[in-house]
Amino acid sequence: MRPVYLDNNATTRVDPEVVAAMLPFFTEQFGNASSMHAFGSEVGGALKVARRQLQDLLGAEFDHEIIYTSGGTESDNTAILSALETQGGRNEVITSVVEHPAVLSLCDYLEKHRGVVVHRIPVDSRGRLDIDAYRAALGPKTAIASIMWANNETGTVFPVEKLAELAHGAGALFHTDAVQAVGKLPIDLKSTEIDMLSLSGHKLHGPKGIGALYVRKGVRLRPLIRGGHQERGRRAGTENAPAIIGLGKAAELAKLHMAEEQSRVKALRDRLESGLLQRIGNSFVTGDTDHRLPNTANVAFEFIEGEAILLLLNKQGIAASSGSACTSGSLEPSHVLRAMKVPYTAAHGAIRFSFSRENGEEDVDRVLEVMPGIIEKLRALSPFWKANRAPAAETFNPTYA
Repeated sequence: MRPVYLDNNATTRVDPEVVAAMLPFFTEQFGNASSMHAFGSEVGGALKVARRQLQDLLGAEFDHEIIYTSGGTESDNTAILSALETQGGRNEVITSVVEHPAVLSLCDYLEKHRGVVVHRIPVDSRGRLDIDAYRAALGPKTAIASIMWANNETGTVFPVEKLAELAHGAGALFHTDAVQAVGKLPIDLKSTEIDMLSLSGHKLHGPKGIGALYVRKGVRLRPLIRGGHQERGRRAGTENAPAIIGLGKAAELAKLHMAEEQSRVKALRDRLESGLLQRIGNSFVTGDTDHRLPNTANVAFEFIEGEAILLLLNKQGIAASSGSACTSGSLEPSHVLRAMKVPYTAAHGAIRFSFSRENGEEDVDRVLEVMPGIIEKLRALSPFWKANRAPAAETFNPTYA
């Protein structure tokens, strides 16, 4: 049985070309980039190349606007904490109710323990940000607005360029968690007013444990990790050279395959969605189907548990997810779907299928082959199914809600 991996928003397979680029920096080019000798200088030169590869993917104006970190979580924390320290007299943060826990957990902590005022902007039934509420929250006390570029569960894309302009109108900084967007959507930071952007290597076929924070030239930054002079004194610690090289190569490949993400991968997602909705009643797609990532499908199946669906899919060699990977151990419905007011009976049965350029038509065929039987089996066991099932036309439809 050929395995089918459709959980690429959780993590991606490291591209073999990325692995090949990294290997010499474990054994042959192992020097410390800060050293004065040849062992160090050759590594330092390779890191400069990798930085420019990432700069090119992001459309950053200068390569020194990129700071390497351990991943998206560190980048998010650095951006928000730095803004609170550098924006004198401002102690308010604006974010959305559907952010990744890397942002929401930090905001909860800052609110509870440091007296920071946090404005959590709601979304509508399609996961779209309430722009009026966002505009109203901005004010003279706002230090930073942190809004994700694309949601990790539904794929809904937010108008971050516009949001950055509005934040600057209030004198505030703007940060975006672009972990899911980088490598899937064209980005040209130099043409935007975005001040800071977070990304993670393992979401775009790079290694785990490496990420980056883009900081626009002229934006003040207080380091989260202090020590040596690495990263121009903005993030201390000996550079993780193999991972940085890997991220650079992954960025180069992501730009090369961008058109494929927007066409072939998107077509796979659409074919899966339409096939599931045709075969399975009382189901619907969540999120903003007009503005979302090309690889992400979040489908809700009413009156059954998502965890049970995942277990049966796994037995068939198919990997998907229920909610985000960081919260999948919880039996509560996703905070994203709750914020969208998806009915409880459907939110519990929402499954995310996330594609990559490594997927093909055969993966879609396999899911369409097994999913109807899985849903039928679970609904037959559900005490709520017979009592509550309704014609498809009467089910929750977020497109028109």
